Amino acid sequence: MRKDKGQVCLFSCPTLRSSQRKVSLIQVKGGNMAARWWFWCVFATVEVALVLIYGVPSASAQRKKEMVLSEKVSQLMEWTNKRPVIRMNGDKFRRLVKAPPRNYSVIVMFTALQLHRQCIVCKQADEEFQILANSWRYSSAFTNKIFFAMVDFDEGSDVFQMLNMNSAPTFINFPAKGKPKRGDTYELQVRGFSAEQIARWIADRTDVNIRVIRPPNYAGPLMLGLLLAVIGGLVYLRRSNMEFLFNKTGWAFAALCFVLAMTSGQMWNHIRGPPYAHKNPHTGHVNYIHGSSQAQFVAETHIVLLFNGGVTLGMVLLCEAATSEMDIGKRKMMCMAGIGLVVLFFSWMLSIFRSKYHGYPYSFLMS
Repeated sequence: MRKDKGQVCLFSCPTLRSSQRKVSLIQVKGGNMAARWWFWCVFATVEVALVLIYGVPSASAQRKKEMVLSEKVSQLMEWTNKRPVIRMNGDKFRRLVKAPPRNYSVIVMFTALQLHRQCIVCKQADEEFQILANSWRYSSAFTNKIFFAMVDFDEGSDVFQMLNMNSAPTFINFPAKGKPKRGDTYELQVRGFSAEQIARWIADRTDVNIRVIRPPNYAGPLMLGLLLAVIGGLVYLRRSNMEFLFNKTGWAFAALCFVLAMTSGQMWNHIRGPPYAHKNPHTGHVNYIHGSSQAQFVAETHIVLLFNGGVTLGMVLLCEAATSEMDIGKRKMMCMAGIGLVVLFFSWMLSIFRSKYHGYPYSFLMS
């Protein structure tokens, strides 16, 4: 079959057009890939430049920060070696506690120890705080990760205003990182201010365990020795007649005193170490009864002990009036006195219960 020019033109022209389209498409795709690659290179370069400029501090700034931190720690260590509780004013507090950098925690007691403030609780809390700080300072586990400080109202009133504080004493933990949280404020009214309780709170907030070492107190052994000496002297003097050891009234009275002491909350006071009373710094009013069912004052336990004793005495008089062989007139007087004591002191006890357990509906004579 002869191939003329028409046939060649008919079959060869479409083939040339198809190959030209393929070449043009490859060129377009290659151009798009090059543009994308160029865009990502520029973007990555800009990101790295921004990180270097704003994200990573310079070596000189980092060295300056470390020098400032080292200077602050050295200053705190020097003061701690002289006095376990560092006294701070407003400038020291802002520079060493509030201002960064800081890689240590500071336990600060805000108090008012001046005589004209008449804060008895502040003095008692300060004694326990000093015991705790001394225990940490002379402990084998002592480090520069935690420090104890104190801000007195008369020396740093601006600190009280800055923190919006209007009561003392108050314990706050300023952690190594961040701001104090709700749990970093010690619940004084609930836990009391004994050194052991504060040490447990510090262990919860900082993971630093402090073993409280109290100075020797010879009052307890002396009182025990005196009591044993008195008992031994009585036994020696009555050695010819030991019937008093079998006196039911004496043993009953001793057991009753023990029961009244325990039911009034004396053991709770020994464990928690609450304040004796609370004086409102604004009004000057002294509260002897704590307003919450979760805590109590030492004066409150004394009041409860007195009321329980009054009720018990009234019941004893009623029992004696019923079983005694005295004349009827004296028995009536004992009966009336017993009823009066029970009614009066029980009413007072119930009123204290109502003041601590808000919403209790019942009362007797007094509200």
